[in-house]
Amino acid sequence: MRKIISLLLLIVMFTAGCSINQTTTAKTAKTAKTAKTGKLANMDFREVVARAKNQVFPMVVYIKCLRQSHAAGKKITREVSGSGVIISADGEVVTNWHVIDKAVEVRCLLYDGQGLDAKVLGSDKDTDLALLKLQKQNDSPLPFAGFDDSDKLQEGDFVMAMGAPWGLSRSVSIGIISCIKRFLPESSEYSLWLQTDAAINPGNSGGPLVNTAGKIVGINTRGSLAGGGLGFAIPSNTVKFIIPQLREHGQVNWSWTGLQLQPLRDFERDIYFDADQGVIVAETDPESPARRAGILARDRIVQINDQPVTALTAEELPQLRKLLGNLPKDQPVNITLLRNNETVKIEIIPTEKGKVEGEELDCPRWDLTVKAINRFDNPNLHFHRAEGVFIYGIKRPGNAANAGLKAQDILLKIDGKKLTTLDDLEAIHKNTLENIKQKPKIIISVLRSGLLRQQVLDISRNYEKE
Repeated sequence: MRKIISLLLLIVMFTAGCSINQTTTAKTAKTAKTAKTGKLANMDFREVVARAKNQVFPMVVYIKCLRQSHAAGKKITREVSGSGVIISADGEVVTNWHVIDKAVEVRCLLYDGQGLDAKVLGSDKDTDLALLKLQKQNDSPLPFAGFDDSDKLQEGDFVMAMGAPWGLSRSVSIGIISCIKRFLPESSEYSLWLQTDAAINPGNSGGPLVNTAGKIVGINTRGSLAGGGLGFAIPSNTVKFIIPQLREHGQVNWSWTGLQLQPLRDFERDIYFDADQGVIVAETDPESPARRAGILARDRIVQINDQPVTALTAEELPQLRKLLGNLPKDQPVNITLLRNNETVKIEIIPTEKGKVEGEELDCPRWDLTVKAINRFDNPNLHFHRAEGVFIYGIKRPGNAANAGLKAQDILLKIDGKKLTTLDDLEAIHKNTLENIKQKPKIIISVLRSGLLRQQVLDISRNYEKE
C-alpha cells in the first residue's frame, strides 16, 4: 500500500496546468446541464463552453519570472514561466507560490498584448498560492474574473482549464471534475484538492479552472508525469480564504501547535481505532506547544475549545489542520482529549508558525551556498541544531568540493568563530575574501549526520576565472 502512495506522490510532484480534450455529444452535455439549470437548457453545449470561456479567458495572464536559485552551489538566475488570472479591476493576479518563488523580476503578458511588470503582494507556500499586482500605466480598470463556490462542485461537472502550457502564451481545454475531495499525502496540509481529468502541463500553474457558468472554481497547480487524466487544482474556496490575508499581510500567519494528527480509520497504514469521534495524536513536534503542554501520542482529541472535532478518514484532516492553524496565537486554547478511556483537559498556547523555509546565501570563492535551518523545511537538521546554517549546494569543480565538504553539513565554526545565522556567515565570508592572500586556508567545523568533523578549505584557487 505504501508503494501505491509513493507512486501517487511521484506522479504529482511537478506543477503546471492544462487539460485534456474530452469529447461528448451535444445531447449528453445538454441533458447534464438541464439537470442543473434551466437557463442553459436550450443552448448547444458548444455555446455553453464558448460563453463560459469568453467570461474568463481574456483575464488569463502569461507570467515570466527571473528566479534566483542556489541549489547548484552558486547563485544562478534563470527564466521560468507560469500562468495567472486577473481577479480585480486594479490588476490583482492570483497564481501559484511555486511560480513566483524566489523571483527577482515578474512580468505578465495580458490578453490584449500588453506586457506589464508585476509586484508580489504576498505568497503562502503551505497552500501554494500567491497574489500579484500589475503595475499599470494608467488608471483604466481591467476586466477581471469572479470566483464561484467550489463546495457546490460534483464529480462529472464540466470544467475548463486555462493557462499557458509550455510557455505557449495561452490555451483552453475541457474536462470534468474527477474527484471533489482528493487527499494527497504530504501535499494536503490545509486543503484538499480538486481532481480533474485535465492533462496538466508545465507552464499552466496558476491558471484558472473554470465552470460552465464562467466562474473560477480552482487554480490549476499539479499534474501527472505519466498522463492518465490526473490533474489537481486548489479549490476556489481555499483561494478566497487565503487571498485577503496575502493582500493585507503579505503572508498567512498560521498558528503552530506541533500536533501531528491521524484519522480514526487509517486505511493506508491499516490502523483502525475503536471510536467514531475525535482524532488521534500521532506525534507532537519537538519543542512545540503541544509537547510542552503534555499532549501524548495516541491521545484522542475530541474537542478544541467548545468545538467538537472528528476525523474518521484522511480527507477530514486538512479541515482540522486549518482549524488549528487559525487558533489565536499566544492565547490559551482548551483541548479536551481521551487518554486510557479517561477525559483529560489540557491548555495549549499556539505560537506563530513563521517561515517554513530558510533564507539562502551565495559564498563565492568558497564555491558553496548555504541556507538557514528551518524546522519545517529541514526537520532532520533541526533535530541536531534548532538554529543554524547548513551547506545547501556544492559547486563542482570548486574549492568546497575539493575540501570534502558536502550538502547538508551544518556549519558550526570557521577558524574558531562560532556562527548561528546567515549574517554571521556573511560577515565571516567577507573577512576571508579580504584576507585571502594572507590566509588562503580556512578551518571549518561541521556537523555531519550528528558527528563533528573538521575540514580545511583552500580558497587560493579561483574557479570562476578558469
